[in-house]
Amino acid sequence: MADTDTAGFRSRATAIGVVAILLWAALALLTVRARGIPPFELLCLSFGVAFLSGMVALALRGRAALAQLWQPAAPWLTAFCGIFLYHALYFFALSKAPAAQASLIAYLWPLLIVLLAAAAPGGERLRARHLGGALLGLAGTTLILTGRPPSGTAIGSVAGYTAAFGCAFVWSGYSVLNRRFGSTPSGMIVGVCGAVAVAGGACHLAFEPTVTPVLGQWLAILALGIGPTGLAFLAWDHATKHGHLPLLGALSYLAPAVSTLLLVGTGLVPASWSLLFAALLVVGGALLATGMPRRRRPDYTKRQGY
Repeated sequence: MADTDTAGFRSRATAIGVVAILLWAALALLTVRARGIPPFELLCLSFGVAFLSGMVALALRGRAALAQLWQPAAPWLTAFCGIFLYHALYFFALSKAPAAQASLIAYLWPLLIVLLAAAAPGGERLRARHLGGALLGLAGTTLILTGRPPSGTAIGSVAGYTAAFGCAFVWSGYSVLNRRFGSTPSGMIVGVCGAVAVAGGACHLAFEPTVTPVLGQWLAILALGIGPTGLAFLAWDHATKHGHLPLLGALSYLAPAVSTLLLVGTGLVPASWSLLFAALLVVGGALLATGMPRRRRPDYTKRQGY
């Protein structure tokens, strides 16, 4: 019975991780809607919204919930470095190298999660279907990103590509390392979002001009703060601590597929057969990684009274 309860808890945690993945699928669409806001200013404002909305949610739950913010330095620094460094490197990569190629390199993180989760001490068992699902997802993501219109120069800077690789390793490393802090409540991430907002604001003041958002940009910033840079990180924190990491890594390729479908649905990206095939690869990879549930064999001994 205890094993069943543990398996059910892990399955629920993995499902919560899928919520984070789907929320991240809206990141590109909302970022396009906020276009014109400098990267670090957008980072500061969106994570500021995540912090304020998160604080309200914790306050409504009482003092015990607010106490979740006070945690040891190790989980705090791990979460802050993972979230802030990923976004800082990602924005830098897209400013220095062609967006499609840089995004493809950065989106190696789901495959790295699958591999790192198995390589870590006491790690998860790596099954062939997890690796196969991740590779199918990578193939689909490649088609999605390389099928978009080229942007930037044909030859991106080495620094931009290096930063994109940094994105992949930072986020996959954070997701796997976060497993060590399973006893740390996910409410701590609300405070981390506040720290990321402050760091983003400092970088903005140091390196960027300030742009006053208009109504449409404010709406996009609010949606970003509540969803992809807010609730998504709380969900991902819980999932990486208690869910199935190889499966989460493989399922993460749903994000670029759903993201592209959202862009097509809003008319920002034209539909194509290559896009449809890429989506089928991604969904097929996710189904392969998930696996088909095993049918239980009937216990004939019980029926016959043995």
